[in-house]
Amino acid sequence: MTSPNGLICFTNCLLPQEDGSLIEKDLWIDETRGVILDAQKTFFLRRNRPERIIDLGGNILSPGFLDLQLNGGYGFDFSVFEGDEEAYKQGLIMVAERIIETGVTSLVPTVITQERSLYPKILSLLQPFQTEKSAAFLGWHAEGPFIEHSKRGIHADSYLLSATEGTKTFEEIYGADNIAHQEDWIMGNEQAAAVRIITAAPETLGVMDAIKNLSRHGIVFSIGHSTATTEVATDAVRCGAKLITHLFNAMPQLHHRDPSIIGLLGASPHISPFPDSGQLSPVFNPAIGVTEEPASIMDSMSPPQTPISAITQSGSSTPTSVSSHKSRKSLHLEKGQIADMEFERPYFGIIVDGIHCHPNSVRLAYSAHPEGCILITDAMKILDPHLKDGAYEWRDGQRYVKEGDRLYLEGTDTLAGSVVTLDKCVRNFSRFTGCSFGEAIKCATYNPAKCLGIENKKGTLRPGADADLVVLSRQGRVLSTWVKGKQAFVKA
Repeated sequence: MTSPNGLICFTNCLLPQEDGSLIEKDLWIDETRGVILDAQKTFFLRRNRPERIIDLGGNILSPGFLDLQLNGGYGFDFSVFEGDEEAYKQGLIMVAERIIETGVTSLVPTVITQERSLYPKILSLLQPFQTEKSAAFLGWHAEGPFIEHSKRGIHADSYLLSATEGTKTFEEIYGADNIAHQEDWIMGNEQAAAVRIITAAPETLGVMDAIKNLSRHGIVFSIGHSTATTEVATDAVRCGAKLITHLFNAMPQLHHRDPSIIGLLGASPHISPFPDSGQLSPVFNPAIGVTEEPASIMDSMSPPQTPISAITQSGSSTPTSVSSHKSRKSLHLEKGQIADMEFERPYFGIIVDGIHCHPNSVRLAYSAHPEGCILITDAMKILDPHLKDGAYEWRDGQRYVKEGDRLYLEGTDTLAGSVVTLDKCVRNFSRFTGCSFGEAIKCATYNPAKCLGIENKKGTLRPGADADLVVLSRQGRVLSTWVKGKQAFVKA
């Protein structure tokens, strides 16, 4: 059923807001253009009202979920290419069209560590796309091969690499044409390149230099499968890394003297941007894409009320912009305020299946950095909410064993990704943390969209955003999914 004038009004529903609240309000969309509308402006400009009204019976109308780490599903593995391009493309479409039953309307397909000759072929096939009834593929997530051997998990040891020539090595492995460019995303040319996220270990040879360069292209660099110390992890963020891959998994566990990667969630304002010896190192500023010369010691001691600027040879200063390096001469006296950070704490992906992370750990992470929390599935090819438990073929003669939401390699206790769906992660997250359901939805919609820099098009209910929507019951169950303003799935 379509609307005669193309306008649809969803009414009697709760809309998730970007602050995590839920409000009772109508939502207008244009099903012809597949976008969300500003109801008031539309009425006054077009002088008409929606001719189709959908009463949602008090249920929740959410932006469609975004999954930044999905390895496959419904029997198809994004990392396996057997030479048949058409079969691979059909597999992609099949996953994209079936995954919407879980409320996912956008995803970043993940390719794990491969034999290097396979990357150009697979990645050329993983270009962004969306059919009229499928989730949108937003590019791809390269998880490896530049990862730490001791934290490789199920990644093939023989395929791991170091980036001996920095950025050039990344371009040689993935293909220079597959590297996204920031201007393409700014201009809305979302089909221009494939790579969007790279997971690598910053302590691996050459990776730190690549973080600086590739983040300028709009790549979301993610710290993962790593043994990075606190110092190395902090430097990676300063260089431009803005995400942590599956928090708590494939990284050192939290230690009070060296909290490592996990400690980034609680990065202290006390951390100095330079060594205690007073020697200053150049600091990469991802906001402007250049390496800045460090401020002088005199600059760093300026009080917070004074704009920090370069000191002239005569000793005077001309106020310009506030430097990112701030140091306070006195302690905070204001209640409830926290000193400015030297850098933005990274986002973090977290698998909320109750297996990869204990509920206490999930709550601890969210409490430390709620604005950075992103729910992911890291689901493998046997993701299918209708699949029974048992042993299933994977690759290279290995098999998975599925037990509920637990998935491990046969004959081992090594976790092999997950089979949890993102809608279940949202429900689990609200239970584990005690947060509201609206706040849980935010971690699967707004936060991942903002991490990618696409919150004006995906993950929000802003006017002009794509009308990719999911209707949820008040218990968080998917009732229907809408793609570009048209209903693509409805629960039987």
